[in-house]
Amino acid sequence: MNMMQEHEGVIRLTVFVGVFALMAVWEIFGQKRELTQPKLQRWLTNWALVVVNSVAVRLFVPVLAVSFAASMQNHSIGLMNFIDMPVWLSVILGVVILDCCIYFQHVLSHRIPMLWRLHKVHHADRDIDVTTGARFHPLEIIFSMLYKLVCIFVFGVPAIAVFLFEIILNASAMFNHSNVSIKTGIDKVLRLLIVTPDMHRVHHSELPAETNSNYGFFLPWWDRLFNTYIDQPKYGHNDMTIGLTEYQTDNPSKLAWSMLLPFKK
Repeated sequence: MNMMQEHEGVIRLTVFVGVFALMAVWEIFGQKRELTQPKLQRWLTNWALVVVNSVAVRLFVPVLAVSFAASMQNHSIGLMNFIDMPVWLSVILGVVILDCCIYFQHVLSHRIPMLWRLHKVHHADRDIDVTTGARFHPLEIIFSMLYKLVCIFVFGVPAIAVFLFEIILNASAMFNHSNVSIKTGIDKVLRLLIVTPDMHRVHHSELPAETNSNYGFFLPWWDRLFNTYIDQPKYGHNDMTIGLTEYQTDNPSKLAWSMLLPFKK
């Protein structure tokens, strides 16, 4: 446990860079959609947001999720700490519980106006690719981390499950936001187990009914279970409009505009 906490940052960064590189190369050789904006400006903005978010979490969140989970585990706090089960089962159950929690957080980010003002920064991106999976406003990232800590406190998710989930969540976000082409038959099978790029791309449509669907990040079951699932976009993946109707300009690719968006009337 101590070794995992000690090397958490290195492991997460290694996986992040590895998955990003894989998806970026895949996008070059197996692109799904033509981009509408220059990639360089978008990528500079999206990566700048990643840096700002990393600093914001370190400055404003007193404890990281894995360390917090370890502390809860040591003090037997949370529902799972009162149930005797094998380690492997607690890890699987912990990952599933956290994924369900993130699903509901995502739904709330669309339903609660104050949270939607923050989440719009993510949806304003007029193209969707591997960098979109990391494009979030720092205030939303801070809220997300605090929300996660509350979930860990309530459910008592073991530290190893939190550690694995953090890696899975980052990797799956880059995967399902990527602009890659997967054959329809393979996609149908894959989306029974994980959220695929074609499944999540629907969520980034400018059509409100599609924007408010397919909230899952890793496991695809919650959308089917809670009736928020749409199989395919109305206008098809190549002809659908990505982003938000009111922001079909070059502004979303600008860092200052993206940072100030939640505060605009």
